Amino acid sequence: MPLTFFIAGVIQGSLLDGMHEQDYREQIANLVLRHLPDARIVDPVALHPDSLEYTDPEAKATFFALAAEAAKADVVIAYVPTCSMGTAVEMWEARRAGRTVIAVSPLVKNWVVRYLSTHVVVSLEALDALLAGLRV
Repeated sequence: MPLTFFIAGVIQGSLLDGMHEQDYREQIANLVLRHLPDARIVDPVALHPDSLEYTDPEAKATFFALAAEAAKADVVIAYVPTCSMGTAVEMWEARRAGRTVIAVSPLVKNWVVRYLSTHVVVSLEALDALLAGLRV
């Protein structure tokens, strides 16, 4: 059975309006599929591209559904170049469920990054190297 990878990562972060650039999601998916071509990718932004326009009930349901989806994935890859409360929740749920959590982050001293992650790498290049030898 193929492994499921959930791509967590900063969307709004601390922005008051709009979202951070999301190009990292495709880069991560491509890295995963290069090493594990049968992997199933769950990308919250691809599933909900207009989520910033959702009504409060829609947004709330989506938030909790995505956290639950992270807990079901075999591996969560969390892209956190800056703090992200939503990503922290997804990491928490995955870790509580005993899943592998890989953080891609320069925030190596941040407690959420350090203690909720199974692996921490500082760049996408380092993620590529980790995925090459990953045993889940």
